[in-house]
Amino acid sequence: MERVKVAVLGGSGYTAVELMKILLRHPGAEVAAVTSRQDEHVADLHPSLLGRLDLRCEPFDPDRLKAKGVRVAFGCLPHGTSMEAVPPLLDRGIRVIDLSADYRLRDPAVYREWYKEAHHDPANLARAVYGLPEVYGDRIATAELIANPGCYPQTAILGLAPLLANGLVEPAGIIVDSKSGVSGGGRTPKLPFHFPECNENFAAYSVGSHRHTPEIEQVLSDVAGRPVSVVFTPHLVPMDRGIFSTIYATPTRSVAEAELTELYRAYYAGKPFVRVRTTIPATKDTAGTNFLDVAVKVVRGGKVVVLAAEDNLVRGASGVAVQNFNRMFGFPETAGLL
Repeated sequence: MERVKVAVLGGSGYTAVELMKILLRHPGAEVAAVTSRQDEHVADLHPSLLGRLDLRCEPFDPDRLKAKGVRVAFGCLPHGTSMEAVPPLLDRGIRVIDLSADYRLRDPAVYREWYKEAHHDPANLARAVYGLPEVYGDRIATAELIANPGCYPQTAILGLAPLLANGLVEPAGIIVDSKSGVSGGGRTPKLPFHFPECNENFAAYSVGSHRHTPEIEQVLSDVAGRPVSVVFTPHLVPMDRGIFSTIYATPTRSVAEAELTELYRAYYAGKPFVRVRTTIPATKDTAGTNFLDVAVKVVRGGKVVVLAAEDNLVRGASGVAVQNFNRMFGFPETAGLL
C-alpha cells in the first residue's frame, strides 16, 4: 500500500503529539514533516516519540512541503494563525484538515462576534466542510479543506442529533452542561491551568460567552432543519483529559427511555465510534480512544437527559481528524484508530 505523506503544522502541542501517535500506527500514512517555531527534534519536544519519529521541526514553508510530496496537512495551530497558513497550502494542491476554529463557523460576521477579530480568508471559509463524519460524512470524502470540530461541540451535537433530527425535543431551551480535563486548555502555560489553581478545584468559565456555542447551534440547526439554540456552560475539572456533558431537553411528546435508546442505536448504526449505552458513560471509559459514549434517559417530569463522554484530545481533536483523513483518502474509517 502506498502511504499518504502528511505534515503536522504546529507540532509542539498536546493535540499534535496525539495525532502523531495515531499516524505512526496508521498503515496508510507517513509523517513527512512537522512544523514549529521551535527548532528542535520532535522527540525532544515529545519524549514519548523517541525512537518512533526521526524528524526535526522545521519552519512552515508550503513550497518545501509540496516538494516533499505532502498531500495533506493537519493544522494544529491556534485560531487566527490557521487562516494565514491554509490558503498557500490549498493553492499548492495540499489538502488541509484544520484543527483550529478558523473554518468552523460559516458566517464571518459570527466569527468576528465570538472570536473578536475579522476573518481573513472568507473565500476558503465558504468551501470548508465541517469535519464531523457522523453528520457530514458524504461531503468529507471530496473536501479540500476540513474544519475539524471542537471537543465540547461533539458531545453536544452527537448527544442531541437523533432527537433533533426526529423532532422529538424542542429546539430552544436546551441546556448543555459540560466538564473538561485541564489538557483542553492546551500546552501553553496559563494561570487557570497552573497546578495550584486547578487542583482540588471545580469551576465554570466563559458562562454565556463560550466560543463553542455558535458552533453547536450551527450544526444542530442543520440536523434539525430549523434554528436551534442552546445554553452552553463549560467547567474545568482537575483531571488530565476527558469531557463529560449532561444535556437537558424538553420532549415534544411523551417518550419512553427504551424508545429513545433504540432510536439512538438506529441513528448511529454503522457509525463505529459512537457507542450507545444503557448505563451511564464515564470519562475513563473513553480515555485514550476515539469513542464517544452516549446514553439517553427520561427522568421525572418527562424531561430528556442525555449523557455523553469522550477523550478531548483523541475523539475531541486528533482522532476525529484521522477519521476525516480516512474518509478523504479512502481508508477504512477505523484505520489507525482501533
